[in-house]
Amino acid sequence: MNALILIVEDEPQLAEVLEAYARQEGYRTERAADGNAALHAFRALNPDLILLDIMLPGRSGLDVLRTVRGDGATPVILVTARAEETDQIVGLELGADDYVVKPFRPREVMARVRAVLRRAGATPDDTERPVRVGPLEVDRRGFVARVDGEVLNLTPAEFRLLSQLAESPGRAFSREELLAAALPDSDALERVVDAHLASVRRKLEAANASGLLHTVRGVGYRLEAGA
Repeated sequence: MNALILIVEDEPQLAEVLEAYARQEGYRTERAADGNAALHAFRALNPDLILLDIMLPGRSGLDVLRTVRGDGATPVILVTARAEETDQIVGLELGADDYVVKPFRPREVMARVRAVLRRAGATPDDTERPVRVGPLEVDRRGFVARVDGEVLNLTPAEFRLLSQLAESPGRAFSREELLAAALPDSDALERVVDAHLASVRRKLEAANASGLLHTVRGVGYRLEAGA
């Protein structure tokens, strides 16, 4: 069945345009015009992706994103009128997979939707085996990471970044390399990598796996056990 897109937008005309383009792409759609309605639809419908405006009546889009991320790893693309980089970084730190800034071209939004869904649903080669780095196990075939057997609740972008680092333990990757590996279809800034990996670090620390993810000054990041 075609992917279900939840469009959360309080401007009716813009919501209608996004819905029309999404349906033209073959997606199923549902709409919500405020934060509370968005959470109700999210829980009732279990969408494959959420297009989420930040500025919403009632609960803000960022508040909605926090709740969505507390429940799982549903892909989320933020739609925002705020061009400030700090606002974009906050959204990414909360677990958004990508963002677009108003005004935008609907076809650009649909391209982002396709890219995020493709990354979220990509199936690695069946011959791939889980990779271990200390207590961390990264299973690319199952699209899951575990610490001592406990599953980490990672977003698709977070998983891809961690997977890339785990493929070469001890190697320092630049932000540019990681961005190309995890978000190849996005024009996001390299600081997006910092936001996603800050979230990964917090989740590793919460799982008693601190000290695995290292920041390499002037370069980027490496994953290494026992350093």
